[in-house]
Amino acid sequence: MRPTRRRHLTPSTRSTSTTRPEPATRPEPATSDGTATHSGSTARRTRRTLRAAATAAATSAALALSAVVGAPAQAQQLPVNYNFSSGFVRGFLTPQKAPPGANNWSCRPSAAHPDPVVLVHGTFGNMNSTWRGAAPLLANNGYCVFALTYGGPSPDSAIQGVGRITGSAASLASFVDRVLAATGADRVDLVGHSQGGAVARYYTKFLGGSTKVRRLVGMSPSGHGTTLDGLTGLGQALHILEPVNRLLNTTFPALADQQAGSPFITALNAGGDTVPGISYTTVVTRYDKVVTPYQTAYLSGPDTVNITVQDQCEADLTDHLEMSYDPVALTYVLNALDPEHPRSIPCQVVLPLTGPLH
Repeated sequence: MRPTRRRHLTPSTRSTSTTRPEPATRPEPATSDGTATHSGSTARRTRRTLRAAATAAATSAALALSAVVGAPAQAQQLPVNYNFSSGFVRGFLTPQKAPPGANNWSCRPSAAHPDPVVLVHGTFGNMNSTWRGAAPLLANNGYCVFALTYGGPSPDSAIQGVGRITGSAASLASFVDRVLAATGADRVDLVGHSQGGAVARYYTKFLGGSTKVRRLVGMSPSGHGTTLDGLTGLGQALHILEPVNRLLNTTFPALADQQAGSPFITALNAGGDTVPGISYTTVVTRYDKVVTPYQTAYLSGPDTVNITVQDQCEADLTDHLEMSYDPVALTYVLNALDPEHPRSIPCQVVLPLTGPLH
């Protein structure tokens, strides 16, 4: 809203030599019984009341219209959940409900944070179970935040992120287009946890995302595949991996896609990990037992940064699941999204699954 311009009125100078008599008050007409009528003054009061009411209504309408036309990034501070277990329980059964701070489609990016942030969950998760920490934290810091749920047998299924990753990447592509259209932004930043990092990389590499993404942050991403702490090697040695994969390909194909050496992983990394024009940050934990070895999550190529949270904070014992709620890891995410204004790392004891030890 434009500030109201006040006019300063200078009172006129009155002559002190003479005093102008006040005009005589015109009497109200009298009724037949001799009582004066007050219809004129009553009408004037009524008109003043109506004008005041109309002004108030117009002001309220203007404020409501400004909220509909375009709202700035989150102003009210939202509570941030740093506990994976409680966040997962609260969000698992409502996969289509956005986490706090996300999917405000009237949000308009600020000059400080011109790129909306899109959050991409991992296998068996959804936007509401994965991002109840990151979404409100980012919104509290002035970002327009968006999240999607993808890869389930149905949109409302409690099980999500299990479909073929190529199809999930196509869902991400459509969602990013919707975010760009709604916000008027030129590009988005992507933050992906686990499979979400692989989905984001496939989108940027093969589905046109390279011109629509500025930064890609992976939190324990599975883009180079996993041995599941040696289980895939054991299954191969016991000659049971192939029949297990045949079953997975008909039920949860994303699990087969993320195995080290799978056709999907081979295609994703052919020709290099990155594409020009995107800045990459990967944040991992050495206590990851899902993406293993944990160093395989690192990316190589231009404009890449790889971070292990324990290098700066030995007290952080976060595991793969707690990673998207970990306050230490989330600070690295904030720094990756706004490298011009880095924050100090809040080293503290963080337990697997349950978060900070208060």
